[in-house]
Amino acid sequence: MGKSSTGKDTIYKRLLACENNTLRTLVMYTTRPAREGEQDGREYFFVDDARMRELESEGRIIERRSYHTVHGIWHYFTVKDDQIDLEHYDYLVIGTLESYVEMRRYFGRDRLIPLLIELDDGVRLQRALDREKLQTPPCFQELCRRYLADEVDFAEEKLSEAGVEKRFYNDNLEQCLLEIQRYIEDWR
Repeated sequence: MGKSSTGKDTIYKRLLACENNTLRTLVMYTTRPAREGEQDGREYFFVDDARMRELESEGRIIERRSYHTVHGIWHYFTVKDDQIDLEHYDYLVIGTLESYVEMRRYFGRDRLIPLLIELDDGVRLQRALDREKLQTPPCFQELCRRYLADEVDFAEEKLSEAGVEKRFYNDNLEQCLLEIQRYIEDWR
């Protein structure tokens, strides 16, 4: 987890691509439209509001976050589906601080370890701007909304309340990956 444009997706993909990796993926669900290059079932399961409500009425939503974006309300959520088998596998998941807290509540404190990725705000903003320029059409309003929301969502008080102590600074990707790999191995 981490603020937008800290390198979470890159780190996630690199950790999963390691030759000694035994971690599985857990694909989250969202009602937002897919970005250019995203594929249903890979980055997210892209569903509509009706499907989300159906899963909710079945009691299958573990945690859900809703964001008031410039495009309307988008929901992100974790579903209790056939992807999850904690008795046999460990998983690597990208989420928010809020999703971490809710998943920890659902699965138990000893079942999740937080991996907080951090980066200089100026570098993050430039990365976000560069990425947004590639979208068709780019939406700089949403980029700004997310950037500012991250300041609230990852406030020091919230990190402390959630018990997130260890942080991984991503100013050197290879070093950051190595530190995360060691941390995961030590936890196991």
